[in-house]
Amino acid sequence: MQEKICKFYCYKKTRDKNNLNLKMDKLELAVFDMDGVLLDIISSWKYIHDHFNTSNEESVDLYVKGKIDDKEFIRRDAELWKVDGKPLKEEILEEILKEVPIMNGAKETISFLKENGIKTAIVSAGLDILANRLAEDLGIDFVYSNGIKTDSKGYLNGEGIVGVKLRFKDETIVAISKKHGIQLNRIATVGNSCFDIPMFWVSGLGVAFNPDDDCVCNAADFVVNEKDLTKTLPIFEKHF
Repeated sequence: MQEKICKFYCYKKTRDKNNLNLKMDKLELAVFDMDGVLLDIISSWKYIHDHFNTSNEESVDLYVKGKIDDKEFIRRDAELWKVDGKPLKEEILEEILKEVPIMNGAKETISFLKENGIKTAIVSAGLDILANRLAEDLGIDFVYSNGIKTDSKGYLNGEGIVGVKLRFKDETIVAISKKHGIQLNRIATVGNSCFDIPMFWVSGLGVAFNPDDDCVCNAADFVVNEKDLTKTLPIFEKHF
Protein backbone atom coordinates (compact mmCIF):
# COMPACT_ATOMS: atom_id res chain seq x y z
CA MET A 1 0.00 0.00 0.00
CA GLN A 2 2.82 2.43 0.84
CA GLU A 3 4.39 1.85 -2.58
CA LYS A 4 1.04 2.61 -4.21
CA ILE A 5 0.68 5.86 -2.28
CA CYS A 6 4.16 7.02 -3.25
CA LYS A 7 3.59 6.11 -6.87
CA PHE A 8 0.47 8.23 -7.17
CA TYR A 9 1.33 10.97 -4.71
CA CYS A 10 4.99 11.68 -4.01
CA TYR A 11 6.33 11.46 -7.48
CA LYS A 12 3.39 13.08 -9.26
CA LYS A 13 3.52 16.18 -7.08
CA THR A 14 7.04 17.44 -6.43
CA ARG A 15 8.28 20.75 -5.16
CA ASP A 16 11.59 22.21 -4.05
CA LYS A 17 11.18 24.02 -0.76
CA ASN A 18 14.34 26.00 -1.50
CA ASN A 19 12.26 27.94 -4.02
CA LEU A 20 10.36 29.38 -1.04
CA ASN A 21 13.60 30.75 0.42
CA LEU A 22 12.87 29.20 3.82
CA LYS A 23 15.94 29.15 6.02
CA MET A 24 15.42 28.01 9.59
CA ASP A 25 15.53 30.83 12.14
CA LYS A 26 14.99 30.73 15.90
CA LEU A 27 12.55 27.91 16.68
CA GLU A 28 9.16 29.01 18.03
CA LEU A 29 6.86 26.12 17.14
CA ALA A 30 7.41 22.37 16.72
CA VAL A 31 4.64 20.59 14.79
CA PHE A 32 4.21 16.83 15.04
CA ASP A 33 2.24 14.38 12.98
CA MET A 34 0.36 12.04 15.32
CA ASP A 35 0.13 8.52 13.88
CA GLY A 36 3.59 6.99 13.63
CA VAL A 37 5.22 9.97 15.35
CA LEU A 38 3.58 10.85 18.67
CA LEU A 39 1.76 7.51 18.69
CA ASP A 40 3.29 4.12 17.96
CA ILE A 41 0.67 3.04 15.43
CA ILE A 42 0.50 3.26 11.64
CA SER A 43 -2.86 5.03 11.56
CA SER A 44 -5.65 5.72 14.05
CA TRP A 45 -8.15 4.96 11.28
CA LYS A 46 -6.43 1.64 10.53
CA TYR A 47 -6.38 0.88 14.24
CA ILE A 48 -10.20 0.98 14.21
CA HIS A 49 -10.37 -1.02 10.97
CA ASP A 50 -8.16 -3.69 12.52
CA HIS A 51 -10.48 -3.86 15.52
CA PHE A 52 -13.49 -4.52 13.28
CA ASN A 53 -11.53 -6.58 10.74
CA THR A 54 -12.44 -4.17 7.95
CA SER A 55 -10.29 -2.50 5.29
CA ASN A 56 -10.24 0.91 3.61
CA GLU A 57 -7.66 0.07 0.94
CA GLU A 58 -10.10 0.82 -1.87
CA SER A 59 -10.83 4.26 -0.39
CA VAL A 60 -7.13 4.99 0.05
CA ASP A 61 -6.52 4.14 -3.60
CA LEU A 62 -9.34 6.45 -4.76
CA TYR A 63 -8.22 9.22 -2.42
CA VAL A 64 -4.58 9.36 -3.45
CA LYS A 65 -5.72 9.41 -7.08
CA GLY A 66 -7.92 12.42 -6.28
CA LYS A 67 -11.19 10.64 -7.07
CA ILE A 68 -12.74 11.23 -3.64
CA ASP A 69 -12.18 14.06 -1.15
CA ASP A 70 -11.43 13.98 2.58
CA LYS A 71 -15.08 14.08 3.65
CA GLU A 72 -16.01 11.16 1.42
CA PHE A 73 -12.93 9.29 2.61
CA ILE A 74 -14.09 9.71 6.21
CA ARG A 75 -17.71 8.79 5.38
CA ARG A 76 -16.63 5.54 3.75
CA ASP A 77 -14.50 4.61 6.76
CA ALA A 78 -17.25 5.28 9.30
CA GLU A 79 -19.75 3.33 7.22
CA LEU A 80 -17.68 0.17 7.72
CA TRP A 81 -17.72 0.34 11.52
CA LYS A 82 -20.84 -1.37 12.89
CA VAL A 83 -21.93 -3.00 16.13
CA ASP A 84 -24.82 -5.45 15.66
CA GLY A 85 -25.46 -3.81 12.29
CA LYS A 86 -25.83 -0.34 13.85
CA PRO A 87 -23.55 2.72 13.51
CA LEU A 88 -20.80 3.03 16.08
CA LYS A 89 -21.33 5.09 19.21
CA GLU A 90 -18.68 7.70 19.97
CA GLU A 91 -18.15 6.25 23.44
CA ILE A 92 -17.29 2.87 21.89
CA LEU A 93 -14.81 4.57 19.57
CA GLU A 94 -13.19 6.24 22.59
CA GLU A 95 -12.97 2.89 24.37
CA ILE A 96 -11.32 1.17 21.39
CA LEU A 97 -8.71 3.93 21.18
CA LYS A 98 -8.01 3.89 24.91
CA GLU A 99 -4.98 1.59 24.70
CA VAL A 100 -3.19 3.20 21.72
CA PRO A 101 0.52 3.32 22.69
CA ILE A 102 2.38 6.62 22.93
CA MET A 103 5.67 6.77 21.04
CA ASN A 104 8.80 6.22 23.08
CA GLY A 105 10.21 9.57 24.18
CA ALA A 106 7.10 11.60 23.28
CA LYS A 107 6.42 12.82 26.82
CA GLU A 108 10.04 13.78 27.41
CA THR A 109 10.28 15.57 24.08
CA ILE A 110 7.18 17.70 24.57
CA SER A 111 8.17 18.50 28.18
CA PHE A 112 11.66 19.58 27.10
CA LEU A 113 10.30 21.85 24.37
CA LYS A 114 7.79 23.44 26.76
CA GLU A 115 10.53 24.03 29.36
CA ASN A 116 12.46 25.95 26.71
CA GLY A 117 9.52 28.11 25.68
CA ILE A 118 8.77 26.31 22.42
CA LYS A 119 5.10 25.95 21.43
CA THR A 120 3.96 22.54 20.18
CA ALA A 121 1.19 21.36 17.85
CA ILE A 122 -0.38 18.23 16.41
CA VAL A 123 -1.21 18.34 12.70
CA SER A 124 -2.80 15.04 11.78
CA ALA A 125 -5.47 13.61 9.53
CA GLY A 126 -6.05 11.12 12.34
CA LEU A 127 -9.01 11.02 14.69
CA ASP A 128 -9.69 14.10 16.82
CA ILE A 129 -10.85 12.02 19.79
CA LEU A 130 -7.36 10.62 20.04
CA ALA A 131 -5.53 13.84 19.13
CA ASN A 132 -7.36 15.92 21.74
CA ARG A 133 -6.75 13.35 24.47
CA LEU A 134 -3.08 13.08 23.54
CA ALA A 135 -2.66 16.85 23.53
CA GLU A 136 -4.20 17.06 27.00
CA ASP A 137 -2.00 14.25 28.34
CA LEU A 138 1.23 15.67 26.90
CA GLY A 139 0.47 19.39 27.27
CA ILE A 140 0.50 20.18 23.54
CA ASP A 141 -0.66 23.70 22.71
CA PHE A 142 -2.52 23.39 19.40
CA VAL A 143 -4.44 20.52 17.78
CA TYR A 144 -5.51 20.20 14.15
CA SER A 145 -7.08 16.86 13.20
CA ASN A 146 -10.14 15.17 11.68
CA GLY A 147 -13.24 13.50 13.08
CA ILE A 148 -16.76 12.26 12.57
CA LYS A 149 -19.95 14.02 13.65
CA THR A 150 -22.51 12.28 15.85
CA ASP A 151 -26.31 12.39 16.02
CA SER A 152 -28.33 13.39 19.07
CA LYS A 153 -27.91 9.90 20.56
CA GLY A 154 -24.14 9.82 20.18
CA TYR A 155 -23.96 7.56 17.12
CA LEU A 156 -21.49 8.39 14.37
CA ASN A 157 -23.50 9.77 11.47
CA GLY A 158 -20.67 9.48 8.97
CA GLU A 159 -20.32 13.20 8.27
CA GLY A 160 -16.65 14.07 8.31
CA ILE A 161 -15.00 16.88 10.25
CA VAL A 162 -12.03 17.95 8.13
CA GLY A 163 -9.51 19.99 10.07
CA VAL A 164 -6.53 18.71 8.08
CA LYS A 165 -6.56 17.68 4.44
CA LEU A 166 -4.39 14.58 4.31
CA ARG A 167 -2.76 15.47 0.97
CA PHE A 168 -2.39 19.16 1.77
CA LYS A 169 -0.91 19.50 5.22
CA ASP A 170 1.07 22.51 3.98
CA GLU A 171 -2.20 24.47 4.00
CA THR A 172 -2.61 23.76 7.71
CA ILE A 173 0.95 24.86 8.50
CA VAL A 174 0.44 28.13 6.62
CA ALA A 175 -2.88 28.68 8.45
CA ILE A 176 -1.20 28.11 11.83
CA SER A 177 1.53 30.55 10.89
CA LYS A 178 -1.00 33.26 10.08
CA LYS A 179 -3.31 32.60 13.03
CA HIS A 180 -0.59 32.58 15.69
CA GLY A 181 1.77 35.09 14.10
CA ILE A 182 4.67 32.64 13.82
CA GLN A 183 6.88 32.96 10.76
CA LEU A 184 7.17 29.80 8.66
CA ASN A 185 10.96 29.80 9.03
CA ARG A 186 10.48 29.57 12.80
CA ILE A 187 8.42 26.38 12.52
CA ALA A 188 9.85 22.85 12.60
CA THR A 189 7.73 19.92 11.38
CA VAL A 190 8.11 16.22 12.18
CA GLY A 191 6.50 13.48 10.09
CA ASN A 192 6.96 9.90 8.97
CA SER A 193 5.00 9.46 5.72
CA CYS A 194 4.79 10.92 2.24
CA PHE A 195 1.69 12.84 3.33
CA ASP A 196 3.94 14.84 5.67
CA ILE A 197 6.22 16.03 2.87
CA PRO A 198 4.10 19.16 2.17
CA MET A 199 4.68 20.23 5.79
CA PHE A 200 8.43 20.08 5.14
CA TRP A 201 8.02 22.31 2.06
CA VAL A 202 6.58 25.24 3.99
CA SER A 203 8.46 25.03 7.30
CA GLY A 204 11.94 26.16 8.18
CA LEU A 205 12.94 22.67 9.30
CA GLY A 206 11.60 19.25 8.32
CA VAL A 207 12.43 16.11 10.30
CA ALA A 208 11.64 12.62 8.99
CA PHE A 209 11.01 10.44 12.04
CA ASN A 210 11.15 6.65 11.64
CA PRO A 211 10.22 7.28 7.97
CA ASP A 212 8.04 4.94 5.92
CA ASP A 213 9.82 5.53 2.63
CA ASP A 214 12.93 7.04 1.05
CA CYS A 215 10.85 9.87 -0.42
CA VAL A 216 10.21 11.17 3.12
CA CYS A 217 13.92 11.09 3.88
CA ASN A 218 14.76 12.90 0.64
CA ALA A 219 12.31 15.70 1.43
CA ALA A 220 13.49 16.24 5.03
CA ASP A 221 16.37 18.30 6.39
CA PHE A 222 17.13 15.65 9.02
CA VAL A 223 16.27 11.98 9.44
CA VAL A 224 15.82 10.07 12.70
CA ASN A 225 15.61 6.31 12.12
CA GLU A 226 15.09 5.25 15.74
CA LYS A 227 11.65 5.00 17.33
CA ASP A 228 12.60 7.44 20.08
CA LEU A 229 11.37 11.02 19.78
CA THR A 230 14.05 12.33 22.12
CA LYS A 231 16.48 11.78 19.22
CA THR A 232 14.90 14.88 17.62
CA LEU A 233 15.92 17.11 20.53
CA PRO A 234 19.53 17.75 19.44
CA ILE A 235 18.13 18.93 16.10
CA PHE A 236 15.71 21.33 17.78
CA GLU A 237 18.31 22.60 20.26
CA LYS A 238 20.48 23.96 17.46
CA HIS A 239 17.73 26.52 16.81
CA PHE A 240 16.81 27.62 20.35
